[in-house]
Amino acid sequence: MRARRGRTLSEADLALWRQVARSVTPLPGRAPVEPEPVAAPVAEETKTVIAAASMRSAPAAPAPPPLAPLENRLRTQLRRGQQGVEAVIDLHGMRQDEAHLALRAFLRREQGRGTRLALVVTGKGAAGTVLFGEERGVLRRVVPHWLRLPDLRPLVVGFEEAQARHGGSGALYVRLRRAREAGP
Repeated sequence: MRARRGRTLSEADLALWRQVARSVTPLPGRAPVEPEPVAAPVAEETKTVIAAASMRSAPAAPAPPPLAPLENRLRTQLRRGQQGVEAVIDLHGMRQDEAHLALRAFLRREQGRGTRLALVVTGKGAAGTVLFGEERGVLRRVVPHWLRLPDLRPLVVGFEEAQARHGGSGALYVRLRRAREAGP
């Protein structure tokens, strides 16, 4: 069933309706129902002010595109051993703040050297083990988040979990952007 469109009565129709409604005797125990008053239309000036105010607000900054996984060709070359990682950093045993600083320095240094594919070893952590109120394997969870942050985002094209021979779920392949060359 279709919804009915809102209809409004003209003043003449409304007057006619009231006259007809007065001539009808209500059912016993029921009072006559008066129609709700029609809301006054919004002035054109008010619409213009609202539109102008909305146009003045600054547009939201566009969200950066998501980081991409490795290309299929590169993934296949890694699996077959035709392509190797160019640099490795092992974050095992580091606290989060130490690991973040080390990762940032490593990625900047390697990008400057022209490295395109790095291996970041986070360790798997002990499953379900809680140590000093913190779940183990913290770096494994936070490194992907760090790679998306504004300080590392300009360096990274994408990342994904490493293959078993490179550490599996305890390591990440990180694809680095080419370093921008200085102009003449």
